[in-house]
Amino acid sequence: MESASGVKCDLKSSKIWSRDFIFVCLANFFIFLGFQMTLPTIPLFVNNLGGGDKLVGMVVGIFTFSALIIRPYAGHALESRGRGFVYLVGLAIFIISVGGFSFAAGIALLFMLRIIQGAGWGLSTTAGGTIATDIIPAERRGEGLGYFGLSGNIALAFGPSLGLMLVGYISFQQLFLICASFGLIAFILASRIRFKKAAASPDITTVKFDFFERTAVRPSLLLFFITISFGGISTFLPLHTMNKGVEGIQLYFLVFALFLMLSRTFAGRLYDRKGHLFVFIPGTLLVCVALLLLAWLPNMWCLLIAAAFYGLGFGGVQPALQAWAVEKASSGRKGMANATFFSSFDLGVGIGAIVFGQLAFLGYEMIYTLSAGSVFISILLYVYLLIRDKSMVE
Repeated sequence: MESASGVKCDLKSSKIWSRDFIFVCLANFFIFLGFQMTLPTIPLFVNNLGGGDKLVGMVVGIFTFSALIIRPYAGHALESRGRGFVYLVGLAIFIISVGGFSFAAGIALLFMLRIIQGAGWGLSTTAGGTIATDIIPAERRGEGLGYFGLSGNIALAFGPSLGLMLVGYISFQQLFLICASFGLIAFILASRIRFKKAAASPDITTVKFDFFERTAVRPSLLLFFITISFGGISTFLPLHTMNKGVEGIQLYFLVFALFLMLSRTFAGRLYDRKGHLFVFIPGTLLVCVALLLLAWLPNMWCLLIAAAFYGLGFGGVQPALQAWAVEKASSGRKGMANATFFSSFDLGVGIGAIVFGQLAFLGYEMIYTLSAGSVFISILLYVYLLIRDKSMVE
Protein backbone atom coordinates (compact mmCIF):
# COMPACT_ATOMS: atom_id res chain seq x y z
CA MET A 1 0.00 0.00 0.00
CA GLU A 2 1.18 3.55 -0.69
CA SER A 3 0.33 6.57 1.45
CA ALA A 4 -0.65 10.03 0.16
CA SER A 5 2.94 11.17 0.66
CA GLY A 6 4.19 8.41 -1.65
CA VAL A 7 5.69 6.25 1.10
CA LYS A 8 5.07 2.53 0.70
CA CYS A 9 3.77 1.13 3.93
CA ASP A 10 2.07 -1.67 5.72
CA LEU A 11 -0.35 -0.04 8.13
CA LYS A 12 -0.54 -3.17 10.25
CA SER A 13 3.22 -3.23 10.85
CA SER A 14 3.53 0.53 11.50
CA LYS A 15 2.80 0.81 15.19
CA ILE A 16 1.42 4.11 16.48
CA TRP A 17 0.63 3.27 20.11
CA SER A 18 4.14 2.87 21.48
CA ARG A 19 5.14 3.51 25.11
CA ASP A 20 6.46 6.99 24.32
CA PHE A 21 3.43 7.93 22.23
CA ILE A 22 1.13 7.02 25.13
CA PHE A 23 3.24 9.15 27.49
CA VAL A 24 3.21 12.19 25.21
CA CYS A 25 -0.56 11.85 24.70
CA LEU A 26 -1.17 11.65 28.46
CA ALA A 27 1.13 14.60 29.11
CA ASN A 28 -0.72 16.55 26.42
CA PHE A 29 -4.07 15.67 28.03
CA PHE A 30 -3.08 16.95 31.48
CA ILE A 31 -1.48 20.19 30.28
CA PHE A 32 -4.55 20.90 28.15
CA LEU A 33 -6.85 20.05 31.06
CA GLY A 34 -5.05 22.55 33.31
CA PHE A 35 -5.23 25.15 30.54
CA GLN A 36 -8.87 24.56 29.59
CA MET A 37 -9.96 24.91 33.23
CA THR A 38 -8.49 28.42 33.31
CA LEU A 39 -10.02 29.45 29.98
CA PRO A 40 -13.53 30.35 31.22
CA THR A 41 -12.45 31.23 34.77
CA ILE A 42 -9.74 33.84 34.05
CA PRO A 43 -12.35 36.43 32.93
CA LEU A 44 -14.30 35.79 36.13
CA PHE A 45 -11.11 36.21 38.15
CA VAL A 46 -10.35 39.52 36.42
CA ASN A 47 -13.85 40.76 37.31
CA ASN A 48 -13.29 39.55 40.86
CA LEU A 49 -10.16 41.71 41.00
CA GLY A 50 -12.17 44.73 39.86
CA GLY A 51 -11.34 44.70 36.15
CA GLY A 52 -13.88 45.62 33.47
CA ASP A 53 -14.50 44.21 30.00
CA LYS A 54 -11.52 45.97 28.41
CA LEU A 55 -9.13 44.55 30.99
CA VAL A 56 -10.67 41.11 30.53
CA GLY A 57 -9.89 41.33 26.82
CA MET A 58 -6.33 42.47 27.46
CA VAL A 59 -5.58 39.76 30.02
CA VAL A 60 -7.08 37.06 27.79
CA GLY A 61 -5.50 38.34 24.57
CA ILE A 62 -1.94 38.90 25.78
CA PHE A 63 -1.56 35.16 26.36
CA THR A 64 -2.04 34.43 22.65
CA PHE A 65 0.56 36.92 21.48
CA SER A 66 3.05 35.84 24.12
CA ALA A 67 2.78 32.26 22.85
CA LEU A 68 3.09 33.53 19.26
CA ILE A 69 6.33 35.40 19.95
CA ILE A 70 8.03 32.44 21.66
CA ARG A 71 7.21 29.80 19.04
CA PRO A 72 9.97 30.68 16.52
CA TYR A 73 12.55 30.40 19.30
CA ALA A 74 10.97 27.11 20.36
CA GLY A 75 11.32 25.78 16.82
CA HIS A 76 15.07 26.47 16.80
CA ALA A 77 15.63 25.30 20.36
CA LEU A 78 14.00 21.97 19.54
CA GLU A 79 16.79 21.32 17.04
CA SER A 80 19.69 22.94 18.92
CA ARG A 81 18.85 22.21 22.58
CA GLY A 82 16.79 19.07 22.16
CA ARG A 83 13.13 18.05 22.43
CA GLY A 84 13.24 17.17 26.12
CA PHE A 85 14.83 20.46 27.19
CA VAL A 86 12.22 22.62 25.45
CA TYR A 87 9.27 20.46 26.50
CA LEU A 88 10.20 20.25 30.18
CA VAL A 89 11.14 23.94 30.45
CA GLY A 90 7.86 24.93 28.82
CA LEU A 91 5.86 22.72 31.18
CA ALA A 92 7.76 24.10 34.19
CA ILE A 93 7.04 27.69 33.16
CA PHE A 94 3.36 26.83 32.71
CA ILE A 95 3.19 25.25 36.19
CA ILE A 96 4.86 28.21 37.89
CA SER A 97 2.76 30.84 36.12
CA VAL A 98 -0.62 29.14 36.66
CA GLY A 99 0.26 28.43 40.27
CA GLY A 100 1.24 32.10 40.55
CA PHE A 101 -2.32 33.13 39.67
CA SER A 102 -3.23 32.04 43.20
CA PHE A 103 -1.03 34.82 44.61
CA ALA A 104 -2.08 37.56 42.16
CA ALA A 105 -3.77 40.28 44.22
CA GLY A 106 -3.97 42.76 41.34
CA ILE A 107 -4.44 43.02 37.59
CA ALA A 108 -0.84 44.07 36.91
CA LEU A 109 0.67 40.91 38.41
CA LEU A 110 -1.94 38.74 36.71
CA PHE A 111 -1.14 40.42 33.39
CA MET A 112 2.58 39.61 33.78
CA LEU A 113 1.82 36.02 34.79
CA ARG A 114 -0.34 35.60 31.67
CA ILE A 115 2.61 36.71 29.53
CA ILE A 116 4.78 34.11 31.26
CA GLN A 117 2.05 31.48 30.89
CA GLY A 118 1.86 32.18 27.16
CA ALA A 119 5.61 31.61 26.85
CA GLY A 120 5.33 28.28 28.65
CA TRP A 121 2.36 27.29 26.53
CA GLY A 122 4.16 28.20 23.30
CA LEU A 123 7.23 26.17 24.26
CA SER A 124 5.37 23.11 25.55
CA THR A 125 2.79 22.80 22.77
CA THR A 126 5.35 23.32 19.99
CA ALA A 127 7.60 20.72 21.60
CA GLY A 128 4.74 18.29 22.25
CA GLY A 129 3.61 18.36 18.63
CA THR A 130 7.18 17.87 17.40
CA ILE A 131 7.81 14.97 19.80
CA ALA A 132 4.60 13.29 18.63
CA THR A 133 5.72 13.81 15.02
CA ASP A 134 9.04 12.12 15.82
CA ILE A 135 7.38 9.10 17.39
CA ILE A 136 4.62 8.47 14.84
CA PRO A 137 5.60 6.38 11.77
CA ALA A 138 5.84 8.75 8.78
CA GLU A 139 3.38 6.74 6.69
CA ARG A 140 0.71 7.08 9.43
CA ARG A 141 1.46 10.65 10.50
CA GLY A 142 -1.99 12.05 9.72
CA GLU A 143 -3.70 9.30 11.70
CA GLY A 144 -1.23 9.54 14.58
CA LEU A 145 -1.49 13.31 14.88
CA GLY A 146 -5.26 12.90 14.90
CA TYR A 147 -4.96 10.64 17.95
CA PHE A 148 -2.47 13.02 19.56
CA GLY A 149 -4.85 15.91 19.03
CA LEU A 150 -7.61 13.79 20.49
CA SER A 151 -5.86 13.87 23.88
CA GLY A 152 -6.23 17.65 23.93
CA ASN A 153 -9.79 17.46 22.65
CA ILE A 154 -10.85 15.22 25.54
CA ALA A 155 -9.53 17.90 27.89
CA LEU A 156 -11.47 20.48 25.89
CA ALA A 157 -14.65 18.46 26.37
CA PHE A 158 -14.45 18.50 30.16
CA GLY A 159 -11.97 21.20 31.21
CA PRO A 160 -14.11 24.36 30.86
CA SER A 161 -17.14 22.81 32.55
CA LEU A 162 -14.97 21.38 35.34
CA GLY A 163 -13.36 24.76 35.97
CA LEU A 164 -16.70 26.56 36.10
CA MET A 165 -18.16 23.89 38.38
CA LEU A 166 -15.24 23.98 40.82
CA VAL A 167 -15.19 27.77 41.06
CA GLY A 168 -18.71 27.56 42.48
CA TYR A 169 -17.41 25.53 45.42
CA ILE A 170 -13.79 26.56 45.97
CA SER A 171 -11.80 29.78 45.78
CA PHE A 172 -9.98 30.97 42.66
CA GLN A 173 -6.72 30.39 44.53
CA GLN A 174 -7.53 26.73 45.09
CA LEU A 175 -8.73 26.32 41.53
CA PHE A 176 -5.49 27.63 40.05
CA LEU A 177 -3.41 25.39 42.30
CA ILE A 178 -5.39 22.40 41.00
CA CYS A 179 -4.73 23.56 37.43
CA ALA A 180 -1.02 23.86 38.21
CA SER A 181 -1.06 20.34 39.69
CA PHE A 182 -2.34 18.97 36.38
CA GLY A 183 0.63 20.68 34.74
CA LEU A 184 2.90 18.94 37.27
CA ILE A 185 1.44 15.57 36.31
CA ALA A 186 2.16 16.41 32.66
CA PHE A 187 5.76 17.29 33.61
CA ILE A 188 6.25 13.95 35.40
CA LEU A 189 4.84 12.01 32.43
CA ALA A 190 6.95 13.99 29.97
CA SER A 191 10.11 13.25 31.94
CA ARG A 192 9.56 9.53 31.22
CA ILE A 193 9.61 9.97 27.44
CA ARG A 194 12.67 8.72 25.55
CA PHE A 195 13.19 11.75 23.34
CA LYS A 196 14.61 11.30 19.88
CA LYS A 197 17.51 13.51 18.93
CA ALA A 198 17.11 15.51 15.76
CA ALA A 199 19.38 14.22 13.03
CA ALA A 200 22.23 16.53 12.07
CA SER A 201 21.20 18.34 8.93
CA PRO A 202 22.72 21.02 6.68
CA ASP A 203 19.24 22.52 6.51
CA ILE A 204 19.52 23.81 10.08
CA THR A 205 20.00 27.49 9.47
CA THR A 206 23.18 29.24 10.55
CA VAL A 207 21.07 32.23 11.53
CA LYS A 208 20.24 31.90 15.22
CA PHE A 209 16.72 33.21 14.90
CA ASP A 210 14.25 33.13 12.04
CA PHE A 211 10.49 33.24 12.00
CA PHE A 212 9.10 30.42 9.90
CA GLU A 213 9.73 27.22 7.95
CA ARG A 214 9.13 27.84 4.26
CA THR A 215 7.68 24.40 3.52
CA ALA A 216 4.99 24.90 6.23
CA VAL A 217 3.73 28.26 4.96
CA ARG A 218 0.90 26.98 2.76
CA PRO A 219 -0.97 24.87 5.34
CA SER A 220 -0.23 27.45 8.04
CA LEU A 221 -1.75 30.25 5.97
CA LEU A 222 -4.85 28.14 5.33
CA LEU A 223 -5.13 27.46 9.08
CA PHE A 224 -4.81 31.18 9.85
CA PHE A 225 -8.00 32.10 7.97
CA ILE A 226 -9.86 29.23 9.62
CA THR A 227 -8.82 30.01 13.20
CA ILE A 228 -9.86 33.65 12.86
CA SER A 229 -13.34 32.28 13.52
CA PHE A 230 -12.18 30.96 16.90
CA GLY A 231 -11.87 34.51 18.21
CA GLY A 232 -15.52 35.19 17.51
CA ILE A 233 -16.74 31.95 19.06
CA SER A 234 -14.70 32.04 22.24
CA THR A 235 -15.31 35.72 22.95
CA PHE A 236 -18.88 36.42 21.87
CA LEU A 237 -20.86 33.18 21.67
CA PRO A 238 -22.10 33.31 25.31
CA LEU A 239 -23.24 36.91 24.77
CA HIS A 240 -24.79 36.01 21.41
CA THR A 241 -26.85 33.17 22.88
CA MET A 242 -27.93 35.38 25.77
CA ASN A 243 -28.98 38.13 23.37
CA LYS A 244 -30.95 35.61 21.30
CA GLY A 245 -32.51 34.02 24.38
CA VAL A 246 -31.11 30.63 23.34
CA GLU A 247 -30.14 28.16 26.06
CA GLY A 248 -27.52 25.40 25.91
CA ILE A 249 -24.21 27.28 25.74
CA GLN A 250 -22.64 24.74 28.12
CA LEU A 251 -23.79 21.92 25.85
CA TYR A 252 -22.30 23.69 22.82
CA PHE A 253 -18.73 23.19 24.01
CA LEU A 254 -19.39 19.59 25.02
CA VAL A 255 -21.00 18.68 21.66
CA PHE A 256 -18.23 20.53 19.80
CA ALA A 257 -15.54 18.56 21.63
CA LEU A 258 -17.30 15.21 21.20
CA PHE A 259 -17.66 15.62 17.44
CA LEU A 260 -14.10 16.94 17.25
CA MET A 261 -12.95 13.69 18.86
CA LEU A 262 -15.14 11.64 16.52
CA SER A 263 -13.61 13.35 13.50
CA ARG A 264 -10.07 12.66 14.73
CA THR A 265 -10.72 8.92 14.72
CA PHE A 266 -11.06 8.71 10.92
CA ALA A 267 -9.94 11.98 9.30
CA GLY A 268 -6.22 11.37 9.88
CA ARG A 269 -6.44 7.92 8.30
CA LEU A 270 -8.29 9.45 5.34
CA TYR A 271 -5.50 12.00 4.96
CA ASP A 272 -2.82 9.29 4.98
CA ARG A 273 -4.61 7.29 2.30
CA LYS A 274 -6.13 9.98 0.07
CA GLY A 275 -4.33 13.25 0.85
CA HIS A 276 -5.44 16.64 2.14
CA LEU A 277 -7.89 17.30 -0.73
CA PHE A 278 -10.30 14.69 0.64
CA VAL A 279 -10.14 16.19 4.14
CA PHE A 280 -9.74 19.94 3.65
CA ILE A 281 -12.66 20.75 1.34
CA PRO A 282 -15.36 18.77 3.24
CA GLY A 283 -14.02 19.96 6.59
CA THR A 284 -13.92 23.66 5.75
CA LEU A 285 -17.37 23.54 4.16
CA LEU A 286 -18.74 22.07 7.41
CA VAL A 287 -17.08 24.88 9.37
CA CYS A 288 -18.63 27.48 7.05
CA VAL A 289 -22.10 25.99 7.50
CA ALA A 290 -21.61 25.90 11.28
CA LEU A 291 -20.72 29.60 11.40
CA LEU A 292 -23.70 30.57 9.25
CA LEU A 293 -25.96 28.57 11.59
CA LEU A 294 -24.50 30.50 14.53
CA ALA A 295 -25.25 33.76 12.73
CA TRP A 296 -28.87 32.65 12.29
CA LEU A 297 -29.33 30.88 15.67
CA PRO A 298 -33.11 30.59 16.10
CA ASN A 299 -33.01 27.96 18.86
CA MET A 300 -30.90 25.53 20.90
CA TRP A 301 -31.05 22.77 18.29
CA CYS A 302 -29.45 25.06 15.74
CA LEU A 303 -26.72 25.86 18.29
CA LEU A 304 -25.97 22.17 18.89
CA ILE A 305 -26.02 21.28 15.18
CA ALA A 306 -23.54 24.11 14.60
CA ALA A 307 -21.34 22.68 17.37
CA ALA A 308 -21.43 19.24 15.73
CA PHE A 309 -20.59 20.61 12.26
CA TYR A 310 -17.77 22.80 13.59
CA GLY A 311 -16.32 19.90 15.58
CA LEU A 312 -16.45 17.49 12.65
CA GLY A 313 -15.00 20.01 10.22
CA PHE A 314 -12.20 21.43 12.30
CA GLY A 315 -11.38 18.07 13.88
CA GLY A 316 -10.54 16.76 10.43
CA VAL A 317 -8.85 19.82 8.96
CA GLN A 318 -6.44 20.73 11.79
CA PRO A 319 -4.44 17.45 12.04
CA ALA A 320 -4.41 17.13 8.24
CA LEU A 321 -2.91 20.61 7.88
CA GLN A 322 -0.40 19.88 10.65
CA ALA A 323 0.72 16.65 8.97
CA TRP A 324 1.04 18.57 5.70
CA ALA A 325 3.06 21.28 7.45
CA VAL A 326 5.69 18.89 8.79
CA GLU A 327 5.91 16.22 6.07
CA LYS A 328 7.85 18.36 3.59
CA ALA A 329 10.25 19.81 6.19
CA SER A 330 13.69 18.24 6.53
CA SER A 331 14.57 16.32 9.68
CA GLY A 332 16.37 19.37 11.07
CA ARG A 333 13.45 21.73 10.47
CA LYS A 334 10.41 19.83 11.73
CA GLY A 335 10.47 21.75 15.01
CA MET A 336 10.37 25.03 13.12
CA ALA A 337 7.59 23.65 10.88
CA ASN A 338 5.48 22.94 13.96
CA ALA A 339 6.34 26.39 15.33
CA THR A 340 5.18 27.98 12.07
CA PHE A 341 1.97 25.98 12.12
CA PHE A 342 1.02 26.80 15.73
CA SER A 343 2.05 30.44 15.30
CA SER A 344 -0.53 30.79 12.55
CA PHE A 345 -3.09 29.23 14.90
CA ASP A 346 -2.26 31.77 17.64
CA LEU A 347 -2.21 34.68 15.22
CA GLY A 348 -5.59 33.75 13.75
CA VAL A 349 -7.26 33.47 17.15
CA GLY A 350 -5.68 36.69 18.43
CA ILE A 351 -6.49 38.77 15.36
CA GLY A 352 -10.01 37.33 15.23
CA ALA A 353 -10.70 38.31 18.85
CA ILE A 354 -9.37 41.85 18.37
CA VAL A 355 -11.00 42.55 14.99
CA PHE A 356 -14.39 41.13 15.97
CA GLY A 357 -14.22 43.07 19.22
CA GLN A 358 -13.95 46.26 17.18
CA LEU A 359 -16.82 45.17 14.91
CA ALA A 360 -19.17 44.02 17.68
CA PHE A 361 -21.26 47.17 17.23
CA LEU A 362 -22.46 45.69 13.92
CA GLY A 363 -24.16 42.88 15.82
CA TYR A 364 -23.17 39.35 16.76
CA GLU A 365 -24.83 37.96 13.65
CA MET A 366 -22.39 39.91 11.49
CA ILE A 367 -19.43 38.55 13.47
CA TYR A 368 -20.30 34.97 12.56
CA THR A 369 -21.14 35.86 8.98
CA LEU A 370 -17.71 37.47 8.61
CA SER A 371 -16.14 34.44 10.29
CA ALA A 372 -17.71 32.21 7.64
CA GLY A 373 -16.28 34.57 5.03
CA SER A 374 -12.81 34.15 6.47
CA VAL A 375 -13.08 30.35 6.24
CA PHE A 376 -14.36 30.70 2.66
CA ILE A 377 -11.22 32.73 1.85
CA SER A 378 -9.22 29.72 3.05
CA ILE A 379 -11.16 27.50 0.62
CA LEU A 380 -10.55 29.88 -2.28
CA LEU A 381 -6.85 30.08 -1.42
CA TYR A 382 -6.64 26.29 -1.32
CA VAL A 383 -8.28 25.98 -4.75
CA TYR A 384 -5.86 28.61 -6.10
CA LEU A 385 -2.90 26.65 -4.72
CA LEU A 386 -4.24 23.45 -6.31
CA ILE A 387 -4.58 25.11 -9.71
CA ARG A 388 -1.13 26.69 -9.42
CA ASP A 389 0.62 23.53 -8.18
CA LYS A 390 -1.11 20.33 -9.26
CA SER A 391 1.59 18.27 -7.54
CA MET A 392 -0.19 19.07 -4.28
CA VAL A 393 -2.66 16.25 -4.98
CA GLU A 394 -0.25 13.78 -6.49
